[in-house]
Amino acid sequence: MELKEMSVAEMAAMTASNSPAPGGGSIAAMTGAFGAALSAMVASLTIGKKAYADVKDEMQEVIDKAEELRLELLDAIQKDSESFDAFIAALGMPKDTDEEKAARTAAMQKSLKEAAGVPYQTAVTAARVMPLAEIVVQKGNAKAVTDGLVSAMMARTAVRSALLNVRINLESINDAEYVADMQKKCRDLEGSVVKAESYILSLVPELAYCKQ
Repeated sequence: MELKEMSVAEMAAMTASNSPAPGGGSIAAMTGAFGAALSAMVASLTIGKKAYADVKDEMQEVIDKAEELRLELLDAIQKDSESFDAFIAALGMPKDTDEEKAARTAAMQKSLKEAAGVPYQTAVTAARVMPLAEIVVQKGNAKAVTDGLVSAMMARTAVRSALLNVRINLESINDAEYVADMQKKCRDLEGSVVKAESYILSLVPELAYCKQ
C-alpha cells in the first residue's frame, strides 16, 4: 500500500514507529497537500454564494489548481520515502575492493542528490499553494477565512520542512557546484514563502495574532 492510501491513523502510527521512513520529507509533502486542500475548500464554499458571484470563475480556477497541487504533493509522500530507500540500498553495497568502493561511493552520491531533489520539488510545489491561499483570503467566503489563513501557514510549513531535508542531504554531497546552487535556491524559496505568509496573515490582522 502506498503511503498516501493509508488512513491518517495508520500514517501517524507508522511515522511514530522505529522505521526511518516516512520521515520529515514525507510529512512535509502531506502538510502541503492539506494546505492545498484548504484553499480548495474555501473556494468551494465561495462558489454558489450570491454575494460572491463576481469571483465564481476565479474560485473555480483556484479549485482546479489546488487539486493539481494536492495530488502532486500526495504523490511526493511516497517519492520522498523511496528516495531514502535508494540511499540505504547504496549504503549497503559491497566495499571490499577499490572498484566496489568506487561504485558504492558513486551510487551514494547519486542517491543523495535524488534525496535532496525530491524534497526540493516538494517545496517548490507547496510554495505554489501560497498565491491560492492569498486569493481565497482576499476574495473568498469570509466565514471560511481562517481556513485560508491555515492554508498559507501549512504551505509555509511544508516548504520550510521540505527544505530542511534538502539541506541535510547537501551536507554529504561532494559536488560543490551542485551544493552551492541548491543552497541558493533553498534560501530564495524559503525567503519568498515566509514573506508571502506574513503578507497573507496581515490581510486579517484581527485573527492572525501569530506574526513573524
